[in-house]
Amino acid sequence: MSEAAVRISADDRLSQQNFNRLSTFIFKYSGIKMPPSKITMLEGRLRRRLRATGYSNFDAYCQYLFKGDGLESETIHLIDAVTTNKTDFFRESNHFDYMASDVLPHFKALGTRKLRVWSSACSIGAEPYTLAMVLEDYRQQQRGPDYQILATDLSTDVLQRARKGIYSSDMVVPVPRAMRSRYVMTAIDPERDEVRIVPQLRANVGFMRLNLMDESYRVGEPMHIIFCRNVLIYFDKKTQQHVLSQLCECLAPGGYLFIGHSETVAGLTLPIRQIANTIFIRE
Repeated sequence: MSEAAVRISADDRLSQQNFNRLSTFIFKYSGIKMPPSKITMLEGRLRRRLRATGYSNFDAYCQYLFKGDGLESETIHLIDAVTTNKTDFFRESNHFDYMASDVLPHFKALGTRKLRVWSSACSIGAEPYTLAMVLEDYRQQQRGPDYQILATDLSTDVLQRARKGIYSSDMVVPVPRAMRSRYVMTAIDPERDEVRIVPQLRANVGFMRLNLMDESYRVGEPMHIIFCRNVLIYFDKKTQQHVLSQLCECLAPGGYLFIGHSETVAGLTLPIRQIANTIFIRE
């Protein structure tokens, strides 16, 4: 059934029972908390999934998920629908300033030839491409190390967008003008009002789907730098402990962990020490 053929009543509402089932599943799968205050938001996010799957109301959709075999094929789409993907280039810019002034010179002094960097909640790609700009500038101007960036996210939708590296022109306004001229291409057709990250940077960023709720993270050799910013706020303390413990397992001794400015590791047991605001080093 096509989306256009499905008629969904604007008056249809999630029952408390179905909300409880959905919120429980979402939490167990992704660690994302869905308190009762989020019921209206969840309804809005799921209406497109009802149209896509051909169901005209929430009861039928939840019947398909939980009493049929819908979760096998629908889980990724369901999680894509409910995840929040707020992102900006050079968001919390002091982190990138600290990288350029302290972290990268540190690794250069150690003689590190290639940095492994991980953006663990990359959304549509603004964070890993910002990292690439900072790393490439340092490599070129200070003869710094080569680098490879791994960018992961739970949402397949945002990963698809991130791989393309195409953004609206206003989204790259926070990028410093000199970096914009080097690393951002404008569309030939001005009416498109789009830009694209240059191939050189895109080639140094690899994208992969990863669920931070997994028991372990298969990301290869230990990382020198890990960014996990503005995702811990969606988790309870137990989940934060799990996620950060696993991230530390993936971080080389002496490697750096960056978390969001509104996040904290207070009350958690981790093999890291704080060296700057929301910046930590692996002991």
